Amino acid sequence: MNPQIIVVDDDPMILKRAWNILSEADMKVVALKSGEQLLKHIADNPAPDLILLDIRMPEMDGFETLEKLRAIQKKGQETPVIFLTASEDDGAEEKGLSMGAMDFIKKPFIPGVLKIRVSHAVELIRLQRNLEQEVGEKTKENEQLFLDVVASLADAIDAKDTYTNGHSRRVAEYSKEIAKRYGYDEKNQDNIYMMGLLHDVGKIGVPDEVINKPGRLTDEEFAAIKKHPAIGAKILENIKGMPALASGARWHHERFDGRGYPEGIKGKEIPEQARIIAVADAYDAMTSNRSYRGALSQEKVREQIENGKESQFDPVFADIMIAMIDEDKDYKMHDSKIHGTES
Repeated sequence: MNPQIIVVDDDPMILKRAWNILSEADMKVVALKSGEQLLKHIADNPAPDLILLDIRMPEMDGFETLEKLRAIQKKGQETPVIFLTASEDDGAEEKGLSMGAMDFIKKPFIPGVLKIRVSHAVELIRLQRNLEQEVGEKTKENEQLFLDVVASLADAIDAKDTYTNGHSRRVAEYSKEIAKRYGYDEKNQDNIYMMGLLHDVGKIGVPDEVINKPGRLTDEEFAAIKKHPAIGAKILENIKGMPALASGARWHHERFDGRGYPEGIKGKEIPEQARIIAVADAYDAMTSNRSYRGALSQEKVREQIENGKESQFDPVFADIMIAMIDEDKDYKMHDSKIHGTES
């Protein structure tokens, strides 16, 4: 595709000369006489590959134009700018480069030099964009691969408990929905989803006969269960690229009033994501069949979460969970889809 270049200069002769030189080099050229015209053109048309911008113009000079241009363009999608200048002032070059200009071209320009400088700039821009696209695609592939591995690990952990298979995926989905309603952006929603998937990874260190025991646990057995947050955190601390993963595993059984485990921290000492996961985890526990009881009624689940505000749960996230329950008129949330993924 032929590169699209905008040339901005208040001198009609400069505009005509630049248009002729660059058009002969198979570039699509738009000639504009002022910064105001440039800003209007950018607002109404697709961004060009490159802007050649004169510094000394009446009413709005090149520096002010560039500043206003950057204000209307999204970060990471700024159009590269090369300043045109007849000045020998080193200070102007320093200022322009500090504002993010790509380069300077002196006027009056030599046709061959202008053509080569612009061609090289466009080639460099396109190489950078292609590289960014490839890196972005590879990053998405790696993130998906990591998510697949994490989901498989979560399924393997859940399979230890014959009564709660799929528990980690459901907790991840509820946590993501709570986070979304609370105002988390998409990236942080994805992060808490990952934390929810792995919150029970420490159960790998708990004997199956304890996890699946149908009756009341002995003190020794309950002590074994209470070790799983610390075990999980120890495992996840080895994932250096996502240090927050470990906090979901370590603190999802802490209580807002400080009577939880393993450390007995309370209130906002408990990391926010862990407070979200705690509500989601409790909801799934109450709405699932367990070895020692069946799933509770929706009314009972709502009552338990309401009663647990300020004691077991952060009231903010408990209220969000209650709102989700109230919207679930037919009590299908615990066995349906929240984000298009089977729970």
